[in-house]
Amino acid sequence: MRISRQQLQQAFDALLQPERFKDYGPNGLQVEGKTDIACIVSGVTASRALIEAAIARRADAIFVHHGLFWRGQDGRITGWMRERLRLLLAHDINLFAYHLPLDAHPEVGNNAQLGRVLGWTADQRFGEQDLGFAGPATFDGVQALADHVAQRLGRPVTLVQPAAQRGIQRVAWCTGGAQGYFESAIAAGADAFITGEISEPQAHLAREMGVAFIAAGHHATERYGAPAAAALVAQQLGVEHHFIEIDNPA
Repeated sequence: MRISRQQLQQAFDALLQPERFKDYGPNGLQVEGKTDIACIVSGVTASRALIEAAIARRADAIFVHHGLFWRGQDGRITGWMRERLRLLLAHDINLFAYHLPLDAHPEVGNNAQLGRVLGWTADQRFGEQDLGFAGPATFDGVQALADHVAQRLGRPVTLVQPAAQRGIQRVAWCTGGAQGYFESAIAAGADAFITGEISEPQAHLAREMGVAFIAAGHHATERYGAPAAAALVAQQLGVEHHFIEIDNPA
């Protein structure tokens, strides 16, 4: 079965509602390709490796969380940007990207899907644009929580423990580079905060505020939303979908 590019964009927009968000780049169709679509490939980032893998799959459209264009970037089409665009245009592939809308969706978004993988259900939202999720989770201590996250994600994590050890009753999480949400997570009553990255201030805050901080990887925490959203839309429209994982240690 084949659908139109317009049908696909309407379905993604209806699901993710990008108009609700103030974002760092354009959401929706970023590169226009062929009009008719039968196969969608999803991935985390519109890297050259993902584009080449999508070409090998004979994809008509790529759906990602991290697109090509960001506010404040150099607008020249040279180097790596030229090569990515060359491949997309040469093979007539549509590129769809949804950033914060994909983080925030309550069912197929990155945060909801990370919660599913970790076995948690959010009962609270916090932080700017309500991107952060929080909910109950019981662990004997922060090391047990960190071990759980590492096991479920299949990679080591960075743990900053507070000076005073305590059990975990409530966790907050926000995928990717959401270390700036740590203070909002503390204010929301979390015993621990899980995100992708850590910057210098968060280690001090964790120790001083008595709330654990776990950095589990930007890519590692954001690899679940894109395939969930794309699979749902593909099923609704009756087209083929494949998730392609491009390894990233970050």
